[in-house]
Amino acid sequence: MAEAHQAVAFQFTVTPDGIDLRLSHEALRQIYLSGLHSWKKKFIRFKNGILTGVFPSSPTSWLVVVVGVTSAQMYTKVDPSLGLIEKINQALATTGYMTSQTQNIVSGVIFGTGLWVALFATMRYSLKMLLSYKGWMFEEHGKLSTTTRVWMGMVKLFSGRKPMLYSFQTCLPRLPVPTVKDTVRRYLESVRPLMDEQQFKRMEGLADDFAINLGPKLQWYLKLKSWWATNYVSDWWEEYIYLRGRGPIMVNSNYYAMDYLYVLPTHIQAARAGNAIHAILLYRRKLDREEIKPILLMGSTVPLCSSQWERMFNTSRIPGEETEFSLWRKGSWKLIKPDMGSCFYNCNSLTIVDTIQHVKDSRHIIVYHKGRYFKVWLYHDGRLLKPREIEQQMQIILNDESEPQAGEEKLAALTAGDRVPWANARKTYFANGRNRQSLDAVEKAAFFVTLDDTEQGYNKDDPVTSLDKYAKSLLHGKCYDRWFDKTISFIVFKNGKMGMNCEHSWADAPILGHLWEYTMATDKLELGYEEDGHCKGEPNPSIPPPSRLQWDIPEACQNVIESSLSVANALADDVDFHSFPFDNFGKGLIKKTRTSPDAFVQLALQLAHFRDKGKFCLTYEASMTRLFREGRTETVRSCTIEASEFVLAMADPKQSNENKIKLFKAAAEKHQQMYRLAMTGEGIDRHLFCLYVVSKYLGVDSPFLKEVGLISLSSSHLY
Repeated sequence: MAEAHQAVAFQFTVTPDGIDLRLSHEALRQIYLSGLHSWKKKFIRFKNGILTGVFPSSPTSWLVVVVGVTSAQMYTKVDPSLGLIEKINQALATTGYMTSQTQNIVSGVIFGTGLWVALFATMRYSLKMLLSYKGWMFEEHGKLSTTTRVWMGMVKLFSGRKPMLYSFQTCLPRLPVPTVKDTVRRYLESVRPLMDEQQFKRMEGLADDFAINLGPKLQWYLKLKSWWATNYVSDWWEEYIYLRGRGPIMVNSNYYAMDYLYVLPTHIQAARAGNAIHAILLYRRKLDREEIKPILLMGSTVPLCSSQWERMFNTSRIPGEETEFSLWRKGSWKLIKPDMGSCFYNCNSLTIVDTIQHVKDSRHIIVYHKGRYFKVWLYHDGRLLKPREIEQQMQIILNDESEPQAGEEKLAALTAGDRVPWANARKTYFANGRNRQSLDAVEKAAFFVTLDDTEQGYNKDDPVTSLDKYAKSLLHGKCYDRWFDKTISFIVFKNGKMGMNCEHSWADAPILGHLWEYTMATDKLELGYEEDGHCKGEPNPSIPPPSRLQWDIPEACQNVIESSLSVANALADDVDFHSFPFDNFGKGLIKKTRTSPDAFVQLALQLAHFRDKGKFCLTYEASMTRLFREGRTETVRSCTIEASEFVLAMADPKQSNENKIKLFKAAAEKHQQMYRLAMTGEGIDRHLFCLYVVSKYLGVDSPFLKEVGLISLSSSHLY
């Protein structure tokens, strides 16, 4: 009851003597501090918006230009405007409200502001043109041409001082649309090792027909989109590849991040959670303030797109409902029920799509432990909780012996199974009441935390089995103890090991990798632990304890939960996962042979697969296109003609080592060339994907694009 009284800012009772008004000063103080925190964030966002909006210039430069122009006009009697200031003066004189001196100052400020806007717009456009140059990507490592050196100097000159996370966004070039002929040619080259002569001849015929007839028509629409939209791929990629999928996102889409392999700073579960959660929140604060530096390549010269950071926290994926919709077909409107098995291929199924819900701020996290959900506030007295205070909150949850409510323990299995049952259950059972309130608390939390009741991590006495269990636990757990729809499910195991399970639709793994590196480094090197393993600092008994989320889950909903869990368990049991530490050599030895470590690994995968299966397969390796605005990924098709020739030579005992090395070098260089093309917007798969989407919107069938899709989906993928 004490907590309930503190939560009320004022109370009043009616007595014979009148109204007795009692104020809770502590509640009012917390309201004041909460409002102060919100206004601080609004001010920081407003300030950062101005700084980003005028980048690569700055407000200080505006003051310099305006003062310079005004001083030149008034004191040196020099007109830097070539008569424009005098015209502005004449226009102001007609108002009759200003003195002559005031008119001179105002006209100088107006002209100076216009000159400053023109200057920073020119700088921004110049920087955008400079960043469109990608010749540096194709130069030999360590040997830069004079052209590239001059270009680097100009980029640094126009890049301003101390750019913030989003400063370069409007300066990044748009992703270019490759020509249809180039894409078709590279596609045929990529499938040549996979087909016999007859199959390849047939594919060549389909490709040539497409490049001449239908391809240019579809290309016109893509060109139009590339001029109008920020990125011609990313929105369709997010929708059709991720959000329209109706199968489980657990295993199929979500990925995970591991803890240090050999280092364990503390064995105390609550303490590890306290430090790591605090580190994650420090990162979120830096992100809100845009204090994270943009990632720069080429000696801190070339910026990468930062747009994927925007939805890292306070975000959840919301399942789309299965509904009927109207479609114009054959001269009349038809009521259609979409085919749930073909959302990617049927672009008219516009109503079945998940959405990404993002809120600007969240002041709490949700913690799951032994089937119970707890809400933990992250701020007290207008400040972020300290590590020792978060440890205190986690320990309260660990000590709580209450039982889960009916249906509560396995509730998150809904997010692990098929999307349609989850969407229907959400609409039916979580639309109002305390179920709605509790679900809102989960979906609008900063992130999700699981205090796992198992022990995981690397065991040197049993390295293979221990790592397999650790990886599978992070990938799917018990299928009901991670909220797979949250962008981040942070997991802390009973022995202090930790990890993350991440939803994939909103961003790619390198973005979470940046957060994870910061979290582990801050946890170990900056925050640290006491000698007894607890977080540094003292507990704070005045902090309100975590509160249990309340659920009212009927038996019908529990049946849906069990059904989803059955689907998820079958998927988890089907995962054949093998992980092991490899320390024979690393990238350092590979680089000594002047070979790309990435190309080395990809060629090793090709050789291993051929030795195992006796054939080649279409191979997918992810590259990034973040050199362009809102870029995400592109495919590198690693099974090249050169790679297959190297593998066949390795399988031929008659081949000399010299020839094998020669073929290896050629294959590695080809792989690097493919990677460079993918990074510079000349990849194959995203262009073909968008051409396919356009064909479906237009209602036309393409035997070539259909064949491309079938080959891609039926082939094995090596990462």
